[in-house]
Amino acid sequence: QVQLQESGPGLVKPSQTLSLTCAVSGVSITTAFYYWIWIRQPPGKGLEWIGAISYVSVINYSPSLKSRTSISRDTSKNQLTLQLSSVTPEDPAVYYCARAVYSHRGDWDFWGRGTQVTVSS
Repeated sequence: QVQLQESGPGLVKPSQTLSLTCAVSGVSITTAFYYWIWIRQPPGKGLEWIGAISYVSVINYSPSLKSRTSISRDTSKNQLTLQLSSVTPEDPAVYYCARAVYSHRGDWDFWGRGTQVTVSS
């Protein structure tokens, strides 16, 4: 069974860098043709696609977040990392990781429960 689990600090100070991890089990993140997605949902708003990393480590970012976002992976740990720099009061959200097939914009078939991030000094 494929499982994804997000983790990271629940509280980040403004201007700091948010770093989140997504631990994947049940499938290797290098398995063709999977794409590993980061999404977030701010309070009272819809889902926002942040970016994705493919099974061959090709990375795509949302244009609106690209300048502040870094996505990477650790194949030895089978996990993904999201870093969002210079966080602002617009960045609080529940952050999710998910899996898509064949495309970084494809439908998600598995996703984690999400991790809440608050920005406050």
